[in-house]
Amino acid sequence: MKDEFILYPSSLIIMYHISREIDFCYGHRLLNYRGKCCHLHGHNGKVVITLEGTELNSSGMVLDFGHIRKVVGQWIDDHLDHQMILSRDDPAVPLLQELGEPMYLMDANPTAENIAKLIFDFVAGQGFPVVEVRFWETPHCLATYCPDKPAGGIMRSPQE
Repeated sequence: MKDEFILYPSSLIIMYHISREIDFCYGHRLLNYRGKCCHLHGHNGKVVITLEGTELNSSGMVLDFGHIRKVVGQWIDDHLDHQMILSRDDPAVPLLQELGEPMYLMDANPTAENIAKLIFDFVAGQGFPVVEVRFWETPHCLATYCPDKPAGGIMRSPQE
C-alpha cells in the first residue's frame, strides 16, 4: 500500500504557540455546592494564556509577551486580583457591597472552569489569537478552556 500525504496550504498550519503566565490572588465561593468551597475563601491563582500564529510579525514574534502582560495583566489586576469573584446570585453580594468590599460579579458560578472561560473571552475580545487558557486554582487543581478542541470521548457520570 502506498503512503498518502495530504498537503495543506501553509496558512492552515499553526506553526507557533506562545504562552504568558500571570499570577493573582482572589476569593470566591461556590453556590449549589456541598463541600468546603461553599464558604467564602481565597486562592493564589495562576493563569496561562496560549496564543497561536501561522507567521511572525516584523519583530519575529507572534505577539510581544510584554503587550500581553500590559493588556491582559492590567485587566486581571483591575478586575480579578484581590477581588471576591462571586455569582451575581450569591446572597452575600448585597452585604459585601454595603461594606464596600471589592467584587467581580459573574453570571455563572465562579468555578475554576468558568474563570478560565471568563479570561479566555476577555483575551479573545482584545483580538489576540488565543487558543487556550489554563487556570490553576491551586498548585494541584487546573481547569482549561479551549473551545476549538474536539470533545474526545469525555463522558459525564449519570449523577451530573
